[in-house]
Amino acid sequence: MAGAFASAMLFVLPVFAQDSRLSLADRVSLLEQRAQNKDQSSAELVNQMQQVQSQLRDMQGQIEELQHQLQQLQDKSKDQYIDLDSRLGRLEAASKGAAPASGSSAPAAAGAAATGAAAAAGNAGNNNPAPAAKAPPAKGGKPLSAADNAAAQAAYDAAFKTLRGGDYVGASREFRKFIEQYPDHPLASNAFYWLGESYYVTTNYQVALEAFQHLLSQFPQSEKAPDALLKVGYCQYELKQVPAAKATLDAVIHKYPGSKAASLAKERLRRIQAG
Repeated sequence: MAGAFASAMLFVLPVFAQDSRLSLADRVSLLEQRAQNKDQSSAELVNQMQQVQSQLRDMQGQIEELQHQLQQLQDKSKDQYIDLDSRLGRLEAASKGAAPASGSSAPAAAGAAATGAAAAAGNAGNNNPAPAAKAPPAKGGKPLSAADNAAAQAAYDAAFKTLRGGDYVGASREFRKFIEQYPDHPLASNAFYWLGESYYVTTNYQVALEAFQHLLSQFPQSEKAPDALLKVGYCQYELKQVPAAKATLDAVIHKYPGSKAASLAKERLRRIQAG
């Protein structure tokens, strides 16, 4: 009996040992599978990190491009402000310098004072004071009365003050009203110019272009004509009419050599050609 039991144990023990070895192999296989899964997860994580880095580089490029565009807009706005401010300054200086042009320090009559101021403002940008202008005719061809002429001057001054204060929308409205009421006044050409400026500063380039072109067609001899032609070129460029803008700026240089407008036209042409 004892011998039989011993024989049975000798037979069973190898079976248990074999089961134990298979279980260990399964465990090793499981560990290997886990390690493989970890490797795959690591690879996926690396891929995700690379994708994030690529996206960050793209975003950085977009940010740099936006910063460049913003800088261009700031430079453009600064140029427009400096240009407008310098013109306003010259106009203001010319208006102040025109007072002694009458040759008398005594107060003039109301009509003469108003027409003298109108002539001074009409010659904005010219350092030589112009002689007093005659009272302008109204729409029907009749001369304006002293009271009407004074009212016209007051309306123009109010519009100009609004423009100088930075209310370009309000200024455009006031200059339009002035033009409608006093189309033949010596200051009408100036009103058209500043009307165009008010639209140009607010990037209403098409409407600004029309105002400057109207000045040139209706008042070709106006002292604002060089500046108006210059701004026609500016507007054309902003409207993507680059060949027309170049032709207009070139016309400014040849038609008004030595003028401030010609100098600005040369600078703008240089910038256009530089890209």
